[in-house]
Amino acid sequence: MAQKSGSPVTPMLTTSEVAAILNVHINTVRRWSNQGTLKAYQLGPRGDRRFRREDIDEFLAVHQNHNGSDDMAEDSKEMA
Repeated sequence: MAQKSGSPVTPMLTTSEVAAILNVHINTVRRWSNQGTLKAYQLGPRGDRRFRREDIDEFLAVHQNHNGSDDMAEDSKEMA
């Protein structure tokens, strides 16, 4: 499939990459995806999850406190 000139290709992120960016366990990313908290796209017959960087940035903006610490810390503790 040809891409139109001038529209950049945005690489999709894997579940592992998103977990590293958000500093949470991979199962936390899966759970948030299943709950609809974190937008994911399912690809292929296995339904592999992929994430757009823009969606991750938006998620971070919504879930950060004013002092810069993450609200996500409580969720990631559940996996410990």
